[in-house]
Amino acid sequence: MEKVTFVDPETKEEIQFFVVEETQINGTRYLFVTEEEDGDCDAYILKEVAAEKEDVFYEMVEDDTELAAVGKIFAELVEDAEVRF
Repeated sequence: MEKVTFVDPETKEEIQFFVVEETQINGTRYLFVTEEEDGDCDAYILKEVAAEKEDVFYEMVEDDTELAAVGKIFAELVEDAEVRF
């Protein structure tokens, strides 16, 4: 499973996420990620905000409307995931 490194903008802490699924909506790339490769765990939706050469930058989706819309799509794409907002 592909992994991405996310840097928390407030704490500067690096967090490794496993990419469960990805999709593109209106030209914007979204990732559905988890901290654990298997089992029950929290999941997050990351949104691509910039790309420079080999680096791609993401931020967590925090807007409730955007989160609900993208979450519904990932709920359909990821069969065994229980997505709650």
